[in-house]
Amino acid sequence: MARSTALRAKLRVGGEPLPSPLLHRALRRPVGALLDRFFELRVEGLEHLPHAGPYIVAANHHNYLDGIVLGVVVPEPIAFLVMPRVWRATPLHPLLHRHLGSIPLNLERPDVGALRRALHALALGRVIGIFPEGPFSVCGRLERGLPGVALLALRSGVPVVPAAVRGTYEALVGRRGYIPRLHPLGVRFGPARHFSSDGVRARRSTRARVTERIMDDIAGLLR
Repeated sequence: MARSTALRAKLRVGGEPLPSPLLHRALRRPVGALLDRFFELRVEGLEHLPHAGPYIVAANHHNYLDGIVLGVVVPEPIAFLVMPRVWRATPLHPLLHRHLGSIPLNLERPDVGALRRALHALALGRVIGIFPEGPFSVCGRLERGLPGVALLALRSGVPVVPAAVRGTYEALVGRRGYIPRLHPLGVRFGPARHFSSDGVRARRSTRARVTERIMDDIAGLLR
């Protein structure tokens, strides 16, 4: 599909790489080593990631481990769209999320502010992480996608990289205190896609088609 021109005039091109948050630089390597040693973390398809932002990573979602795994394996820092209960999970979480550049997202109503902040981050050349299912999947299976991922893809025109995260559900299901059991974890990335809009405000049918395409890509990677 042809690339949208929605952000083409604003996208950051060339120049120095965007600085990573201090917390991302400090934790990425040791957390990655821990996941590799104790959780046998395996990664496939890194060649599908663009060499630099902006782009969107769209992944399935079971629990908080998904964001940690993706934050470790994707070379650039990811600005995740996160629900209010995740943003405020503990008194320290708001500070943590602000430092990492996370974007709070209200799923109870159309959140125009979150969309604008995500588009701005992409315009700066950053990487956005989104879980199209919205809330955690509580049954360990891929749920239906919400249209926010399509709206973001169509309005920005940046590549969307599908990702399948494996093992996080099994690592935490039935666990108290959110301490995972030792279980193999994995991530598989698929080829990036570009989506073209049928107007600045894409029709509902277009958003539904793009959402379905992205979810089909994630489902294919989970097989």
